[in-house]
Amino acid sequence: MIALDELPVVVIGAGPTGLAAAAHLHERGLTFAVLEAGDTPGAAVRQWGHVRVFSPWRFNIDPAARRLLDEAGWVAPDPEALPTGAELVGDYLQPLAELPQLKPHVRYGARVEAISRLGLDRLRTAGRDTAPFLLRLADGDELFARAVIDASGTWRTPNVLGASGLPAWGEADATRYLEHALPDVLGVDRDRFVGRHTLVVGAGHSAANTLLSLAELAETTPGTEVTWAIRTASPARTYGGGDADALPARGALGSRLRAHVDAGRIRLLTGFSVHALTPADDRVRVVVRHADGTDESVTVDRVVAATGFRPDHSIAAELRLDLDPILGATRALAPLIDPNEHSCGTVPPHGVDELAHPESGYYAVGMKAYGRAPTFLMATGYEQVRSVVAALAGDWVAARDVQLDLPATGVCNSNAGSASGDDCCGPAPTAVSAGRGLATGISGGLLSAPVSLAAAPADGQLGGCCAS
Repeated sequence: MIALDELPVVVIGAGPTGLAAAAHLHERGLTFAVLEAGDTPGAAVRQWGHVRVFSPWRFNIDPAARRLLDEAGWVAPDPEALPTGAELVGDYLQPLAELPQLKPHVRYGARVEAISRLGLDRLRTAGRDTAPFLLRLADGDELFARAVIDASGTWRTPNVLGASGLPAWGEADATRYLEHALPDVLGVDRDRFVGRHTLVVGAGHSAANTLLSLAELAETTPGTEVTWAIRTASPARTYGGGDADALPARGALGSRLRAHVDAGRIRLLTGFSVHALTPADDRVRVVVRHADGTDESVTVDRVVAATGFRPDHSIAAELRLDLDPILGATRALAPLIDPNEHSCGTVPPHGVDELAHPESGYYAVGMKAYGRAPTFLMATGYEQVRSVVAALAGDWVAARDVQLDLPATGVCNSNAGSASGDDCCGPAPTAVSAGRGLATGISGGLLSAPVSLAAAPADGQLGGCCAS
């Protein structure tokens, strides 16, 4: 039998949260390996490298990663500057991944297809907590691990265009007219949009970024039209808190978008639920079905699906997960991040207890931890992995001393939607003190503390509206 304490902690994903986990594992002296499906660190971030994030550098650098980089003589960016995705990778993630403390442990082109327990399927209980994790890779290789930190994100699993969570009729056959979220409208993808009519579907900041780029393109190139479609009756959520937002760039994003809509440069369609997509003379007809059963349509050249993302838990199908039936996050975390109640600035501190599953030693972190909730910020993922790694090292005091200082958005939740768009949350929420949060609890189907790993005591065990 393979002893758990002889095996590494395996991190899935070399994005911001995954590499932060690696930095914390190194500091704790735990053996680890990072598996990245792409060819470089931050492979998903590179795909939206042209986008400037609205959170400054000081929110985007993990403390443990910063300590390692500083020891190597890293020249830190201006903490108040706003990086692009490309700068986030080039100036932070790439240098971090190249450090001698991390580089030998990061494996690229390593896509995980399945995770299980060695010799056990999900049904088997006896010996489960002492059996190593088995990770099967797409190239046929298999690895063993004492614990798994899944920071694989959600970039590859966008939501569908259709209403009710189902694909629109004809959506699969209309892919040549569809764009993933955050196309490089003013750069490499420009030719697909210039002089054409583009429909952007979605109400998050990914949609807002794309709409602003399209509006800029339309101002300089005749014949470029921009239509924005949202399912709600008001764009207030997308417009955000304006001057009340603690991140000025995030507030300005919504204010600029509102100005374009008010000036008529962007046509806004509300109550817009996509029912069907039909090719029509090298264009695509988008059919909307209203609540009363009536249809209307708009014919465009391109459709940008900025409808958010969802987690793919299929690789963990043989593990015992306790997922909230609504969000797809852990049952204990879901009420803390529910976008019906929270904006990204009101998410309270949470850590290992809220991320734990009945499958001891498996943790989804970062964007994947949030399921379908669009309330994630990088700083949240960094605190998640700090707490999880402390628990894996057996330091439960540090693991449960969770602290989170997030910038207020100026809006209460994703249901903001007054006709005027002037929703206000009032005073910023009082900060939750360190260590508070929901205990997992028997009522949620989990133990009061995760089952022990080798180094843990006998009773103990990482773009949406807030994407930075």
